[in-house]
Amino acid sequence: MNLTVQDLCNDYKFKIMAGELGVSNLIEIPQVSRPGVELAGLFDFYESTRIQVMGSKEVTFLGWISDEEKMVRVDKLFKAKPPVFIFSLNGEVPNIFIEKGNEYDIPILKARKTSSELISSLFQYLNSKMSDRISLHGTLVDISGVGVLIRGESGLGKSEVALELVRRGHQLVADDRVDIYQRELGVLVGEAPDLLKEHLEIRGIGIVNIVKLFGAKAYKENKKVMLVVDLEKWDPKKDYDRLGITDETIQLFDTEVHLVKIPVSPGRNVASLVEVAAMNSRLKFLGTDSAKEFVDKIDLHIKQKTKEK
Repeated sequence: MNLTVQDLCNDYKFKIMAGELGVSNLIEIPQVSRPGVELAGLFDFYESTRIQVMGSKEVTFLGWISDEEKMVRVDKLFKAKPPVFIFSLNGEVPNIFIEKGNEYDIPILKARKTSSELISSLFQYLNSKMSDRISLHGTLVDISGVGVLIRGESGLGKSEVALELVRRGHQLVADDRVDIYQRELGVLVGEAPDLLKEHLEIRGIGIVNIVKLFGAKAYKENKKVMLVVDLEKWDPKKDYDRLGITDETIQLFDTEVHLVKIPVSPGRNVASLVEVAAMNSRLKFLGTDSAKEFVDKIDLHIKQKTKEK
């Protein structure tokens, strides 16, 4: 998506100090930079395409150099046309940045976070907004801290399962369509498209707002996808895994995610099965594999019986 400085201002409630005509500037790199060595006169490695963050250290250093050096170096910062300068909570905006911001139409913003907080927050925000995404048909639910993506053919009851899970105290993230991006290798994050946030479609009832029905605690903006559950119609001819020894996975981007297939038939409490699958996965993440422990016990029992004979 095209991300502009105006989007940044809207989401962070930054105060625009100067360069308001440049709020349409595009942010094209999902990284930030602190121009410390540039203020010292070294511009060989100036990463001007990034958001420039100015903290108390940079502002203090500016006060140590002469007005002539300050004018030359700050002008060089602006001539390279970075998209925006953001001053942290503890960094007062020098007058020269106000002047240059208006001269070059480069926004000068004031944040309400310290430098470290601001940089950490911007890193996650930019990756969320600018990373490649895939949209999957399914429902994403946070079950006791485990992000579970429920997939399956239309009509199998994904939304009904999500509704029951929310009634049990779990949280809905997205229904019908889930947008997923890779924040880093091994970390997939899912969220709902803007139009579908907080809503759930129940056949026979229609569209319901989860937050208005169950309160804010029933909904979560985004969640790390840790388990994929595929619902499929029960096939009496199919041999289903009854022990759970074999770990199946599915690859999304460069990340492998655990996959569980649950057959659906009349009388099966699918919401309970999905809940148990999530809890069992959490145990595995913590190092406890119930299926493997069971098989190991059987092997030990057979060995003991064999010795007795």
